Amino acid sequence: MTRWRRQIAVIAILCGAACPGAAQDMLRHLDLQSPAMTQAEMTRAGIEALLRSQAGAPLDLTGKALNGLDLSGLDLAHAILRNARLNKANLSGAKLDGAVLDQAWALDANFSGASLKGASLFASQLQGANLDGADLSGTRVTADLSRASLKGANLSGANCSADLKNQSMGLITGVFKSANLTAANLSNANFSEANLEFAKLRDANLAGANLSDAEASGADFRGAAMDGANLTGLDVNSARIDEASAKTVFAKAKNVELAIRE
Repeated sequence: MTRWRRQIAVIAILCGAACPGAAQDMLRHLDLQSPAMTQAEMTRAGIEALLRSQAGAPLDLTGKALNGLDLSGLDLAHAILRNARLNKANLSGAKLDGAVLDQAWALDANFSGASLKGASLFASQLQGANLDGADLSGTRVTADLSRASLKGANLSGANCSADLKNQSMGLITGVFKSANLTAANLSNANFSEANLEFAKLRDANLAGANLSDAEASGADFRGAAMDGANLTGLDVNSARIDEASAKTVFAKAKNVELAIRE
């Protein structure tokens, strides 16, 4: 692996940490306008040719620069996209079921309407990505989706909790800081110790979800369905919650007295 690829991989992991201060400092030294992060080394036609030659076998695009490509609608199920760069790529409507996107970079990428059922997103970077209406049911998500849009997305049964097995570089967890999860299906998803600071969860379905010990300061939970959800230790400091649920649904949450009741 080249030196810059090692640097990108390390920063990707650090950016997924629960305390990403060091990662953000390193990110400032990563040139996001460099050819490695903005240009593509393949074309859509080239990828389509590879798909035909694979005869159904998983496509291996590990470490490939695919920035800005139009890959919309392609069948990339079970593809290996580990450490690939998909910044500003268009994968709308693509099939990525079971795909491996670990440590991939997909800043501002378009995954709207895509299917990522059962995919793996470990330490992936999807800040500002569009996943409106995407299907991430059953997906493992310890990615950074800060400022991402997931309106109406399906994350039912997804595991966005902290990865307790890989802590050498800090606690890796799902980061949804300032993400838009309005009307998303988050039923039975695991957000234990995830970062939901300032996330928009209005009218989301959180029935049966596990939000124990998650960070949700400033988040908006108004209108969310939370039947059977585990909110033990959920930090709702300055979060916006429904008045009727303050003493019932949020009874075991942390800092509920500092939440904004409406």
